Order: sequence, then C-alpha cells, then structure tokens
Amino acid sequence: MRESGEDRRRRILAVVESRGQARVTELAAELAVSVVTVRRDVEELAAAGRLRRGHGVVRSLVPRRPEPAPAPAEDGPVVLVVPERHAYLTEVLHGARAALEAADVRVVLHPAPQVPGAERTIVERLLADDARGVLIAPRWRGVGTEEADDGWLAAADVPVVLMERRPRPGSALHARDSVCTDHWYGVHLAVTHLLALGHRRIVLAARDDSPTARALRAAFGDICAGRPEVEDWTVVLSAPGAGQEPVRELRPLADVLRERAATGVVMHGDVDALMLVQQLADAGISVPGDCSVVAYDDVVAALGSTPLTAIAPPKAEVGRLAAELLLERLRGPAGRPPRRITVLPELKVRGSTRPLID
Repeated sequence: MRESGEDRRRRILAVVESRGQARVTELAAELAVSVVTVRRDVEELAAAGRLRRGHGVVRSLVPRRPEPAPAPAEDGPVVLVVPERHAYLTEVLHGARAALEAADVRVVLHPAPQVPGAERTIVERLLADDARGVLIAPRWRGVGTEEADDGWLAAADVPVVLMERRPRPGSALHARDSVCTDHWYGVHLAVTHLLALGHRRIVLAARDDSPTARALRAAFGDICAGRPEVEDWTVVLSAPGAGQEPVRELRPLADVLRERAATGVVMHGDVDALMLVQQLADAGISVPGDCSVVAYDDVVAALGSTPLTAIAPPKAEVGRLAAELLLERLRGPAGRPPRRITVLPELKVRGSTRPLID
C-alpha cells in the first residue's frame, strides 16, 4: 500500500525532531522517495510552522531531547572499608549500605585489621578486581598514618569518599569528597549544656587515637578558653589504651575531679564513659549527684545503669550522604567540584546530668 503524503510528512517530522536537523537528500534516501517530493513536504511543514528550512537542510523547532546517560556497569562493586570492631563506624556503614542497595549497587564490605597499611592493601587489591568506587574511614591513629595514606588514596582512579574523616588542609585528600560530623559543634553542645546547669569546672576525658578524638580535644580547649563562664578546665586520657601509645599508669579520674573541684565531665567514647562512671561510683563520686556526665558518640550511652546524656553524631546520615556523593560521581556528569559535607550532631539529655546544687 502506497504511503500517504500525511504519513510521509509525519515520518519526516519525527526524524528531524529526533536528530535536531537532517539533510533533504538523506531524508529522500531514507524514505525512498525523490528529493523533489521531500522538498515539497518540507515546504508544507515549514509553512505550517512545524520545522525550519535551510539550504539543503531541515531543522527542528523542538529542542532535542538529551540522550539518557548510559547505566553504569553493574559488575564492579562499591567497596566499604572501615576499621574492624568499630561500633561507631558500623552505624555509619549501615547508612551507606542501605543507600547503595536502594540504588541497586553491589556492595562489598572489608573491615580493616589493626595493622599499619591495611586499608591500602585492601583497596588496591579490590581496585585491581574492578571495584568502581570506594567509601572509606581510615583508622588514622596518628598524624603519621594519615600522611602515609594521603598520596595513594588521593591518587585512586575511581571515586573515593571519606566517611567521618576530615583531611588536613592542603593535603592531597583535601580535594576528595568527604562527609563528616561537625565535632566542634558537638563539643559546643556538651559544654553549653553543662554550663546551663551551673557547672563551671569541667573535665574532658577523651581518647587520642583517632581523628574524631583529636578533633574533640582541640574543640574542647578552644571552646573552654573562649567561654568566660568556665572557671577551670582540663583534658585527661579516658583509658590506658585510648592513646596512640598505651599508658601503663593512668591517674584516676576521681582524683582529677577532686583536685580541681570539677563537677562536669565530657567523656569520649561511650564504652569508656560507662567504665569511667563505674570507676567514679567505686571512688564514692555519684553520677549525677556529685558530677554530671555527657558522653560523646551515643552508641551505647543509653544502656548504662544511669542512662548517659550524650552527644549523638548522625552516624547513619553520614553514611547515607557519603553513598549519595559516590553515586553522583558514578552516575552524574563529570567535572563536578569536590564537596566536603558537614553534618551537625544533637544533644540527647538523659539521667546523667542535672543542675549543680551548691
């Protein structure tokens, strides 16, 4: 059956709109009609305002639809690397895993043992096996280990997003994507809460073996030095194994509190906090009767015999946002600038803090 002129013109219009433009000779060849027939059809379509004629060329009046971006290859996984037996970062990786699985991305988890260079060995092996992205929270017990990771991790040729790690300014990793809790703000919440309850002499009992711990110690000193309401403050190690080097003899926190007449303590992290509260009770210092305590991390703080008031970083949210950043790198347009996302923690008031009674 011979094609009608109306059907032929519809085909011409469809071809031109799909390509943006087409040559008259090409249209004639594709439609198996003469060039004169195509020119006559084009004149009618142009007169009807449905396309625009040029010299031997026909152009569409409809913006060309962008071709959908090709779906990423699904054979290579996204790798999650976190320190082994780390409850805080386990919650972070759960948030990341949920976001990746919802996007139908295959996820491979690799806990990194407490061995220098473990993360590098894991990541380089998986990249050789076609991993297409990395979400990582390096252990970084000290500045030296962070510097050792800086070059090779920043040079990875796949998208890399750091979770709960804020690279040093000016480092190679500074130009990589990262998502981190605003720990300065978390300490600010803790100190402000204690001050509002009348506590003016405050101690920070903190670890010193992770980037988070070092951020908390620096923030505490900065905040207390800038708050005239704080009459006295000091920082102590929270446990013998909480520093970069084990401490054989650790001065009891109860002795520090009595010596400095401190009535408020911020403790990092939760497990150390629960143990320190028990040590204070054994030494005759009750919580919150004699001393108000704010824990930092809120992984198990609510499970104490006295549930601990705590600063709760948005752990799962950090993981989710990190995963979304990685997905944007995998599926979005190239050339986007690196992003450093900071998420605010919140204060959860429980039974370990109360107003100071003179």
